[in-house]
Amino acid sequence: MKILMVSSYLPYPLSSGGHIRLYNIIKNLSRNHQITLVCEKRPYQTNEDIKEISKFCKEIITVDRKKQWTLNNIIKTGFSKYPFLVMGHTHSQMKREIEKILEKENFDLIHVETFYVMQNLPNKISIPVILTEHNIEHLVYKRFRDEAPLYIKPLLNIDILKLKKIEEEAWGKADVVVSVSNEDKKIIEKKNNKVFIVPNGVDVQKFKIQNSKFKNNSREKTILFIGDFKWIENSDAAEFILKDIWPEIKLKIENSKIKLWVVGREIPDSIKKLGTDGVIFDENAPSDTRKIFERTDLLLAPIRVGGGTSFKILEAMASGVAVITTKLGAIGLGAKNREEIIIADNNQDFVDNIIEILDDKKLYEAIAKKARSLVGRKYNWENIVKKLEEVYKSIA
Repeated sequence: MKILMVSSYLPYPLSSGGHIRLYNIIKNLSRNHQITLVCEKRPYQTNEDIKEISKFCKEIITVDRKKQWTLNNIIKTGFSKYPFLVMGHTHSQMKREIEKILEKENFDLIHVETFYVMQNLPNKISIPVILTEHNIEHLVYKRFRDEAPLYIKPLLNIDILKLKKIEEEAWGKADVVVSVSNEDKKIIEKKNNKVFIVPNGVDVQKFKIQNSKFKNNSREKTILFIGDFKWIENSDAAEFILKDIWPEIKLKIENSKIKLWVVGREIPDSIKKLGTDGVIFDENAPSDTRKIFERTDLLLAPIRVGGGTSFKILEAMASGVAVITTKLGAIGLGAKNREEIIIADNNQDFVDNIIEILDDKKLYEAIAKKARSLVGRKYNWENIVKKLEEVYKSIA
């Protein structure tokens, strides 16, 4: 098939879950299909990054990503039907590029990554449009609103109403919507009855259990939090760990036996100020997360305002690193509590489970091995892309 792919981001380097997903989908699709990619490019992304994706695409057309947090964008949002998120991705140049490529070439379908670039498509399209949603975005914003200070809630309420309307309209306009979890599918089906689940995945050849993972209990243990801090769910989770979890852990475990490694780009100063003894903030960790998980004993993923399926959880499970997350973080994984993953939803549960899993070698090893088995069966990219190809065949 000839596929026109439209994305809100250039999927390299692999700095976020969205980048990992789209990179691996394009890589695997390119074996049997011809892909043209139109996408936004961030200032930090280079020609070398474009070349990496070019290995799998017939053509790549990039447009510069506009700055989101500008006074002009905020004012425009106030007078627009579009919410702040969509306004930041409304791009006249992208629209022109899409129109030009559609006039020049014939495609079997258009694959759109995230609804907030849908408005850049031409008004009249004669070929099928598949929309892929990584989250239910207005629900992510609602969860953030619930935790936000009172003075900002009225503004967030207005933006959330606009976001919900535009998001649901995008679902209805698409010929087919792809979601990453059954929970998201149930919500989207209210506006479009053609919804297919194509979950997130992990490179099972790259991420493997290290035989040295289960070392003796006397050495220092490393607890990891990793995330891209441009996303509100990661800042929320890191703050929760540093304020509510880490102080209790430090009271119960000797300083020499444990450290908290907080990894991410552009960690906010408000997060860094919460650091205490044993906390390491790292904005320059290896971009290859495999190397990070090789140095990690336990991943904390207290997701409270997110959605979809977390790549960091899947990568940790593939690497033999035990994971403690919330019910929200475990949604869609099909992992059983205390078999392939540990679920905790309050401060004390997190603290108790951290201490237990780091002290009980047999429990740790059993969970790690079952988690790896689950990932190998359900979340390898080759099988996931086959599911996406079935979606393509159903409408092309």
